[in-house]
Amino acid sequence: MRVIKKEAVISVHHWNDSLFSIRTTRNPSFRFENGQFTLVGIERDGRKVMRAYSMVSANYEDHLEFFSIKVPDGPLTSQLATIQPGDALWVSQKTTGTLVNGHLLPGKRLYMFATGTGLAPFLSLIKDPSIYDAYESVILAHCVRKVSDLAYQREISHVLTSNPYFGESVKEKLIYFPTVTREPFRNQGRLTDLLKTDQLTNTLGLPPLAPTADRVMLCGNPEMIKEMSEQLSERGFAEAKSGHLGHYVIERAFVER
Repeated sequence: MRVIKKEAVISVHHWNDSLFSIRTTRNPSFRFENGQFTLVGIERDGRKVMRAYSMVSANYEDHLEFFSIKVPDGPLTSQLATIQPGDALWVSQKTTGTLVNGHLLPGKRLYMFATGTGLAPFLSLIKDPSIYDAYESVILAHCVRKVSDLAYQREISHVLTSNPYFGESVKEKLIYFPTVTREPFRNQGRLTDLLKTDQLTNTLGLPPLAPTADRVMLCGNPEMIKEMSEQLSERGFAEAKSGHLGHYVIERAFVER
């Protein structure tokens, strides 16, 4: 039986007209691995409307945070977009997900490729000190359409580096690569194109992706995941699935909402 508990909304941040984040209280019994997701929802017409959301917050933080797109006619997101501090949010106590480091074979570099709100699980993971212990470099590549869609830039580039416990590891090992497809920006282009031509790794001064050294996590647009998976397979990468460790892993349970 699925246990669902009510949390109180602490704050809401609207990044632009289409993206927002919700921070809530956290029940002391709620447990998860960084990179996992749960079901989140509201009560509407006497029933709970629930959807899958990855935790943006790390598993040691005393609050929960979720990152969402606004879908005007969406049964859940259209309502969530108007939620206010003090309102109630229902959170399932069951957590799951494949975007955890334990599903990957050991490697030198970890690439996290995200589009849109697929960034969410990686925000949790880059706050996990064990990720920096496991890899020489952690590369977070986030692709969006507009510059204003690049949520959490300050948190990634500045806040994490000042963390008293693992800030030095972040400074030394985390590489943030935001890219935009429909507006001028210092990095431009789809992740699939940037990987195919090795432009991404060339820009970062890193060798082309290879299964001997690199590990990959994918989350976001289904077309990106499909095309990226094909490219990785062509390079000799094996997907982690069915209990077998691999060179790359995909979150198949949900797509951008």
